[in-house]
Parts: sequence; C-alpha cells; structure tokens
Amino acid sequence: MPTIPTKTYCRSRRHVLGLGAAGVAAALLPGSAFALTDAQARSLIQKAVNDVNAAIASGRTGSALYAMFERIFARYADVNVIARSALGVAARQASPAQLSAFTKAFQGYLSRKYGKRFREFQGAKFQIQGARPVKTFYEVKTLASLPGQAPFEVLWQVSDRSGSDKFFNLIVEGVNMLASERAEIGAMLDRRRGNIDAMIEDLKRAG
Repeated sequence: MPTIPTKTYCRSRRHVLGLGAAGVAAALLPGSAFALTDAQARSLIQKAVNDVNAAIASGRTGSALYAMFERIFARYADVNVIARSALGVAARQASPAQLSAFTKAFQGYLSRKYGKRFREFQGAKFQIQGARPVKTFYEVKTLASLPGQAPFEVLWQVSDRSGSDKFFNLIVEGVNMLASERAEIGAMLDRRRGNIDAMIEDLKRAG
C-alpha cells in the first residue's frame, strides 16, 4: 500500500468522520451501576479489531467486502443506539416502521462508508492500551500503527445496555463518529424538508 503522508491522512480521517462533541453518546445511556467489566470491554474490541483486519486481508472488494463489514457492524455495534443518535430529534417523530427502516438502511450505509475507509488501514496494527469506566460505559483505548506513519489513537465506547456487550461510538484522534453522523443525517433530512421516508430511500444508495 502506498504511504500516505501523516498530515494528509489525518485531514482525510477528519473529513470522513467530522468534528463533534464526545458527550453525545452518554446522553443516550441511562445511568446505573456497571455490569460490564474491564475485561469484557477489552475482549469485545479485540474481537472486533481481529474481524476488521481479517476482512481487509481477505482480498475482497466492492459489495463482497461491504457485506463483511455489515456483518461485523451488526455483530459488535449497538446499531439501534447509533441509528437513533444519528436521526436525532426526528427519531421522536418517526413511526416504529420508519425507525426500523431507517436503522436497516443506516446499517448498510455505515458499512459501505466505513468499509471503504477501513481499506486505507490495510497493514495497520491495533494494540489495546487499556480500558476505563466513563459515566455509564467503558472506553477502550487502542493505538493504531500504519507502516511509515506515526501511531494514532482510536477510542471505542462500549456498553451492555442493549443486553449484550456492544460498542456504540468510535473516536479517532478526537473525531467523534456519533456526532459526525448525526450532523450528516441531519443535513440529509434538511435537504428533504424533513421527509424521513425520502431520506431513507436515498440512504440506501449512499455511502
């Protein structure tokens, strides 16, 4: 893989993920005592990273690769929490059928979008640095190293509020996935004058 200058690569990641506040996720999770443990949070992210690396190394491209990423996303991410956060205020106005359709379309959209981006991580090594409790979830810190580039920090926010251990946010060098996607989906909805059904149809082709 050709070497990408560090500054250019950082700008690219920021363009992909967008800038946002790291506290968006915490508002979605009600407070209670921790059931999730440090070891469980670490284990989840280690498995997710292993599967991402395997998908990248598989040699698959296009729809076959994106299908692999969608399975990974469905297995390790709390899709419902991420989708509701991305939909924002409109989630309270949407019908159950619309919420279900949006969540499905959003899952495919994120899988295509980040599947394309994670191809740029080919050859990267992710090392878990530690995990710490933050409010009502755990944050697992990983350090990603690419050949010829300075290592960069990736934070995974993990909770068990959905009934199983899942990550619900990803932060790359301070760039917040939840905040970024909420801004992007909000802009898409604005362009369609609040028409959720139209936005869902467009989302199926985006990414």
